Amino acid sequence: MGLLSNKIQKEELKAGDHIYSWRSAYIYAHHGIYVGSEMVIHFTRGTGQEVGTGTVLDHVIFSSSSPRDVPCSRCGDQSEFNGVIRSCLYCFLSGGDLYLFQYSVSLGYFIAKARGGTCTLADSDPPIDVLYRASYLLDNGFGVYHIFKNNCEDFAIYCKTGLLVITSISVGRSGQATSFLAATAAIVSSPLRFLTTSVPGLMAVTSGMYCVSRFVSDVGIRRDVQKVPVEALVSNAGIVELKPSTRNQEE
Repeated sequence: MGLLSNKIQKEELKAGDHIYSWRSAYIYAHHGIYVGSEMVIHFTRGTGQEVGTGTVLDHVIFSSSSPRDVPCSRCGDQSEFNGVIRSCLYCFLSGGDLYLFQYSVSLGYFIAKARGGTCTLADSDPPIDVLYRASYLLDNGFGVYHIFKNNCEDFAIYCKTGLLVITSISVGRSGQATSFLAATAAIVSSPLRFLTTSVPGLMAVTSGMYCVSRFVSDVGIRRDVQKVPVEALVSNAGIVELKPSTRNQEE
């Protein structure tokens, strides 16, 4: 694992790790918290419901496990489950590779990892706190899934840091969501793009705006986040619109 790739082997996993696996030709990654014994707690929405546009995009961006001809002996068929669920590592990966999300990275490393949703400048809490939050939310839910404001990466980052976005008008903690919006803003809204007509100049301006937008939107930097105890998160509907998860698992 290094600058070019966060890929790891399952033998390297430790309880409390934030892991992810790319879906749909690296368009989107699904995130979760590894809890040991090859099990993962993660936040999901049923297949074809993640985006909710009613178009083909609903089947391109997905987080849940793909339906299988023979249900998993440990998890059953979880393809239509919503909310916080517990799955075996095999079902979580859904045929993809395993990657480790990194915390407390340097600014240089963060900028060099141009793809969002792979690392953060924020510090992780101890594994015991991470596992407690994940287990508590498994029993009590993490609100309503939203592709930009409350997705699987938001869930995993909250479990690792306890940080919650406290404004209702901004994007959530997800690096994937902020990267998408940063790229859109860099291309569409930057007035600096009018200062150059050359392709290299335009690329330099766009890249600079993208990097700055990613940096100021990272959960380790932004000012609209605060540490929220998981009990307060669940009990205070004003922080997150909470709804119990739908699942059918072994207790």
